[in-house]
Amino acid sequence: MAPMSARNQETEAVHRAGFACFVGRPNAGKSTLTNALVGQKVAITSNRPQTTRHTVRGIVHRPEAQLILVDTPGLHKPRTLLGERLNDVVRTTWAEVDVIGFCLPADQKLGPGDKFIVKELAAIKKTPKVAIITKTDLVDSKTLAEQLIAIDLLGKELGFEWAQIVPVSAVGDKQVQLVADLLIPLLPESPPLYPEGDLTDEPEQVMVAELIREAALEGVRDELPHSIAVVVEEMIPRENRPADRPLLDIHANVYIERPSQKGIIIGPKGSRLKEVGMKSRKHIEALLGTPVFLDLHVKVAKDWQRDPKQLRKLGF
Repeated sequence: MAPMSARNQETEAVHRAGFACFVGRPNAGKSTLTNALVGQKVAITSNRPQTTRHTVRGIVHRPEAQLILVDTPGLHKPRTLLGERLNDVVRTTWAEVDVIGFCLPADQKLGPGDKFIVKELAAIKKTPKVAIITKTDLVDSKTLAEQLIAIDLLGKELGFEWAQIVPVSAVGDKQVQLVADLLIPLLPESPPLYPEGDLTDEPEQVMVAELIREAALEGVRDELPHSIAVVVEEMIPRENRPADRPLLDIHANVYIERPSQKGIIIGPKGSRLKEVGMKSRKHIEALLGTPVFLDLHVKVAKDWQRDPKQLRKLGF
């Protein structure tokens, strides 16, 4: 039998595991923070709002804990059926997680959108809520202090206390690990929920499609971001390749809503589509750890954001 002191240490070494959800207005830095905590790209990032469409789970492993991050789309006033479905995803996720992190950019004053979200959070009584002030590298200390006070007061006005308020810069890697340190004690006692080494439970095909969409979003005109969807049709190893020189063939379609948008994505003499392929292939090869041949085609799915049948086909 183990000595009493050893048994006491065993009972003290509590392991925690659970789900934390980052919420906030579109483009509040949720995906960037998720990637920084996981240490690898598991969520696409863009300076365009509404780029996250799936709840991406990133997994942070610690000896004493496993923190599973659920990165939701930004809650917003929906204008399409797609927008309504994204909002439904957010609210469903809130109801299922162990802790909620509300992300608020340091460089933007508290607006009606933030107040709307915090008001909704106030109605979720039992789940602890942490306020995370993101993008602190963009402001001076005075502006940051004002933002910290403003978010604290908003919680009090709505009748609840934040479990923690923490400033962070995911880009500057300031206090990123502190976010995990503050979230973990709010998780339930539990053995690990995912195997050691797993960084996400997203299917590879979904992640590949998201990486292609991220590359397609770069540099497009303002009206296009919401119109782009990507579906990976197949991922198959090339036959008759030497064992030390494998190649994965990926065939994917980039969908837009109108024929007039096709030229924007393809570019003069196919230059933009070629650039999208080169950029996304680099990230896909890093993700999958194998050389890739990427075959991209642009197709029109008329008004897909408003069409239930098209939404189902495109995975929403």
